Amino acid sequence: MGVVQKIFYYHVPSAMMTFMAAFVCGVASAVFLFRRSQLADQIAVSAAELAVVFGIIVLVTGPLWARKAWGVWWLWDVRLTMTLIMWMIFVSYLLLRRFGGPGSDVLAAAVGLFGTALVPFVYVSVNFWRTQHPTTDVVRTLPPEMAAPFRWAIFSFLLFFVALLITRIRLESSRMALEEAHVALED
Repeated sequence: MGVVQKIFYYHVPSAMMTFMAAFVCGVASAVFLFRRSQLADQIAVSAAELAVVFGIIVLVTGPLWARKAWGVWWLWDVRLTMTLIMWMIFVSYLLLRRFGGPGSDVLAAAVGLFGTALVPFVYVSVNFWRTQHPTTDVVRTLPPEMAAPFRWAIFSFLLFFVALLITRIRLESSRMALEEAHVALED
């Protein structure tokens, strides 16, 4: 596939970070629903934003790669469609948080849990339905000349994800403190 094959080193780690962000959002949403922890809420919002960001990377790099590999930009196979739906659920989460009004944090947390529940289905979908995507064991069978750079890409994306998440949580904490100060000032 030539140079286009190098998209693999962005596409797959981005998909992994999308799954990671969805998982973090789901766990933090569950903690928020049961304990009403503001830190858990901040983590959930931050992770949902990262799920959307990394998800858009997946949804852009995938068709670029697919055009060269399969001859079409988009096929409505199960993994592609479920990934798009999962991404739209996290976009919905963010829209609820921004425009939902009072109580939207609880509803958004429920939406975050639903989005997280889709992650295993997206991951194993290629094992149950015949799709264009390779099955989930393709990473284990990579030749050594591809496996080493792929591991480096995963490690790099993971560090990038953690740095973005920490930065975004701090930003959300500052935003909430500023909002509380603004409300106290109005009172």
